[in-house]
Amino acid sequence: MTFSTALKASVAAACVIAFAGCTDLKPIQSQIDDLKSQVSKLQSDSAKNAADAAAAMSAAQAANSAASGAQSTANQALSTAQQNSTAIEAINEKIDRMFKKSVSK
Repeated sequence: MTFSTALKASVAAACVIAFAGCTDLKPIQSQIDDLKSQVSKLQSDSAKNAADAAAAMSAAQAANSAASGAQSTANQALSTAQQNSTAIEAINEKIDRMFKKSVSK
């Protein structure tokens, strides 16, 4: 919005300077009308860009949330894998002890 305000001020300053020395205002009026249409287009573009930025921010927040969920799931899977590994090691030790007992008999 600051850009459009600065552009409007520039247009107003240009109009004051142009009006000071001209008696035929038709060419200047067409330039003013052209500048007004450009300002209007810039304002609508600015509003569209703001909406696009808000949509991008929303998408980024959703992606961040999804990534956090995925990280949580990965952490749970790692914890389960570590528990399973510990349990497998304990079972293997029991099996080894059973074979040692049967061999020693």
